[in-house]
Amino acid sequence: MTGPMTDQGGIMLDDVRYAVAGKPILSGLSLHLRERRIGIVGRNGSGKSTLLRLMAGLIAPTGGQVTVDGLTPARDRKKMLARLGILFQNPDHQILFPTPEEELAFGLIQMGLAKDRAIDRARARLRAEGRAEWIGAAVATLSQGQRHWLCLQSVLMMEPATILLDEPLAGLDLPTQARLTRAFHALPQRVITITHDPAAVAAADRVIWLEAGRVRADGEAAAVTAAFAAEMALLGAQDADADIAL
Repeated sequence: MTGPMTDQGGIMLDDVRYAVAGKPILSGLSLHLRERRIGIVGRNGSGKSTLLRLMAGLIAPTGGQVTVDGLTPARDRKKMLARLGILFQNPDHQILFPTPEEELAFGLIQMGLAKDRAIDRARARLRAEGRAEWIGAAVATLSQGQRHWLCLQSVLMMEPATILLDEPLAGLDLPTQARLTRAFHALPQRVITITHDPAAVAAADRVIWLEAGRVRADGEAAAVTAAFAAEMALLGAQDADADIAL
């Protein structure tokens, strides 16, 4: 468990609430996320994706406050580029440009770097990573795993302090999962992984279990993931899913 939310480092949520058409999605979340590796687990509908979008500044809370290193994500969009990056589950929801170097350069341009210099850096990154043949190639020719890697590199080009991973291994074959897992473990940044799979966050420094928009458990990975897995097994043994909120 973390201590009192007193310093401004990391991600802070103070009584955060989010509702759609009057229906609460998140209710009264107060968290200080500052560990190097954090996992957030929960089943579908628990509020995980909404929490990720709040932290990334893609939406604003309907109550309470979210700050990232003292910045308000939904308001300080340009400053946030150097503080927090996000890797979505589906790379096709993230990729905007037809070639890898354009995709890699985009964030740098948003941060104020001249386009030609940003493209040069992007091409240098591809060469350094042993992917010089991708220069000028069409993103559409890349596999899903390769597009996922491209999205990760696009985030890393901006050198954010924190990276959010949204179900980062879903739908990938085992070799690609292994390669990306090694890459994630080697990152110097704070990494927050949002997932329904407790095994994906077994090595985290801290795991938070969301249930129906509230914190069900928060603590060491082994204890929280074991409790979550046991509860999911119990629910899976039932013949109906009537407990899932609509």
